[in-house]
Amino acid sequence: MSARDEALLAEVAALLADEAHRGHPLHQALERLYRHHLTQGERLERMIAIADGFQQGAQEDLYATRQQLERQQRRQRKLSRIADRFQDLLVERNQVLEDASGLDPLTGLANRRRLDEQLMALVARAERHGRPLCLAMMDIDHFKAINDRFGHAAGDRALVALAETLTESLRADDLCGRWGGEEFLLVLPEMRLDQAEPLLARLGERLRRLDLALDVTGHPSSVTASIGVAEHRVGETYHDTLERADQALLVAKREGRDRTRRAS
Repeated sequence: MSARDEALLAEVAALLADEAHRGHPLHQALERLYRHHLTQGERLERMIAIADGFQQGAQEDLYATRQQLERQQRRQRKLSRIADRFQDLLVERNQVLEDASGLDPLTGLANRRRLDEQLMALVARAERHGRPLCLAMMDIDHFKAINDRFGHAAGDRALVALAETLTESLRADDLCGRWGGEEFLLVLPEMRLDQAEPLLARLGERLRRLDLALDVTGHPSSVTASIGVAEHRVGETYHDTLERADQALLVAKREGRDRTRRAS
């Protein structure tokens, strides 16, 4: 209520209280109006108090709801971060498992499964771009005799040493892996037969000079390898190329081993 309204009400109350105005014809009507105004004012004050209380309660509820929502959002963000980290860890573990499943556990070279996957892509690329590609099958000569004479641990050391020599001798884009047992596969992209044969000859010479330290007496020990190499032909599958390389490997063995033979 404004100061002006309060002054008017005070003036009306003073007139009603003055005995000199008791007999005035409007006295009773003015008094009823005054009482009605006071009653309405009290009722309005109560309604305002109720509205204020409701508004305060609503604000408190809204604040509590907002606080709860913020807590839920923080919890959700935390759970999202945990889920993201778990997802990253899962992807990393899956990649580790995928990498491990494609590697030979002894030599660390690609295993037959990984070689099959890579061969399909490499042969497709070579045919698409009209580029040469050679596959070479390598077999350690008399590997069973190494195991029989020096033991399987020594045979494993020979395989590891051979794998290291292959890795060091080949180009960065070449692929080599353990095909099975003492047999290795070399994939030579961008290389024709007349280029592959000198490389494989140098590799054979390096193996002959390699001291594997198999003999506990300290005598030098080395290995030799027989190699068959084939150049991929347009239109044939990589299995066909491998088969021709394998046939060339059999020829190298029949001719006395420790040599490289090209496929027909």
